[in-house]
Amino acid sequence: MSTKDQDVMQKIVSLCKRRGFVFQSSEIYGGLRSAYDYGPLGVELKRNLMNAWWRDMVHRREDVVGLDASIIMHPKVWHASGHLAGFSDPLVDCLVCKERFRADKAMETHATTEGQALILEFADKGRAKTAQDLIAERFEVTLERDGKSLKGAVAGPRGYACPNCSSPWLSDERQFNLMFKSSVGAVDPMGAVAQAIEDGALDGLTGRELRAKIDELTSESAVYLRPETAQAMFVQFANIQQSMALKVPFGIAQMGKSFRNEITVEHFIFRSVEFEQMEMEFFCEPGTDDEWMAYWSQARIEWWQQFANDPSKFRLRAHEPEELAHYAKGCFDVEYDYPWGWGELEGIANRTDYDLGKHAKHSGAKLEYFDPQQQKKFVPYVIEPAAGATRGVLVYLCDAYTEETVEGAKGPETRVVLKLHPQLAPVKVAVLPLVKKNGMPEKARELVERFFHQGINAKYDEQHAIGKRYRRHDEIGTPWCLTIDGQTLEDGTITIRDRDTMEQRRIAIDEAVAEIQALLAV
Repeated sequence: MSTKDQDVMQKIVSLCKRRGFVFQSSEIYGGLRSAYDYGPLGVELKRNLMNAWWRDMVHRREDVVGLDASIIMHPKVWHASGHLAGFSDPLVDCLVCKERFRADKAMETHATTEGQALILEFADKGRAKTAQDLIAERFEVTLERDGKSLKGAVAGPRGYACPNCSSPWLSDERQFNLMFKSSVGAVDPMGAVAQAIEDGALDGLTGRELRAKIDELTSESAVYLRPETAQAMFVQFANIQQSMALKVPFGIAQMGKSFRNEITVEHFIFRSVEFEQMEMEFFCEPGTDDEWMAYWSQARIEWWQQFANDPSKFRLRAHEPEELAHYAKGCFDVEYDYPWGWGELEGIANRTDYDLGKHAKHSGAKLEYFDPQQQKKFVPYVIEPAAGATRGVLVYLCDAYTEETVEGAKGPETRVVLKLHPQLAPVKVAVLPLVKKNGMPEKARELVERFFHQGINAKYDEQHAIGKRYRRHDEIGTPWCLTIDGQTLEDGTITIRDRDTMEQRRIAIDEAVAEIQALLAV
């Protein structure tokens, strides 16, 4: 990522905290790495995005219905799906910056050859100096420091270096399960472990044998936080199809929290341990899956582009054969050109009949569909568009963030504006009394109440000079500001100001709600 792009990301992160979009979780206690809280404006932006997805995916279609499944499911679900056996990554710790990352991803992003010269990069001079001292003391290697960089390191035989700082000093690789494990029931499962230790049942066991024995002792109460929302839609396929009398092809949609014990946490909210997904499983007859794959791939990229200022920053990328999951016939990613480069926003996968087949085999349930017209049974194929809602928030923050040079009271100045699509903007309209007297605040509050009654999120704002208030609402993405002034008291008109163009015009105060409703409908 270039210095310019780093600056953009830092400015977005700063704006998010300053204006109440996103805070680091538990910040007053030092924060919890890879966990974030969405503040008053962030939660509105995220809800608006998810509501738009639900509206277009479920409410505007006759062939898709919704589901809200529990986060904790029977552990056999994860046995059947393969998550318990295969949902793990080869992990490596950087012994310099302490970053923990996936070895396979590091090979892609920071491939090296033995003896290659490396430049270690750090966030500031102080961290570079600390790293220089650590390397000299622990590894007996003296590196030259140039500001935030360390020079003189060479790549080792691993084939990759730390993707965070470029260090070649890494821990051994080890497997790491990405699912969060918990337990249900009133009895503490560790009690059985403690009793086994007391009885000597664990004496003499190797590390591998000890781990297996502890898993056995705690397995009865073990459950997992779901790493994806998809499996519940497969497990409930028959119930939903029969209760709603659905005919194939049809889809089941779900939004909700998923949890992954991520070790590569990068680029702000791009990847975190707790995130929200917007997924849909579309069940179709085998043989029609290629057609539906093409349909959903195109539909999904167009959906993201409709809210963007720059649609060209979205693309569809087909997975190479070696990238495909073992169950997938094909997969497309909707990618966005983030400040650090192209990255995934949504995946559209042809999962064939793998999931329904696996759950049918492990549960003994019949997860098939009877077609009355063709008088035959079949296990449907599944096309899965799966998107990250929290990642979508980041995409539209990046898309919307703009700096412009405008003429101010003291000459040219920089205007920061979030050009969010009005349907996504946290606050749709701000109502501003020019001064806090002469009945203007009362008029403004009356107008805000009228917006509230129409379900439009409006904001009353009387703090600071009018120009400063305009800049504040530019920065949080409010599309329109309505100003109550002296002329309002004379002829019943107000000023409406457009966020993007800064153009102002007068409209009747009695027509303000209808005006904003019409603008939001565009």
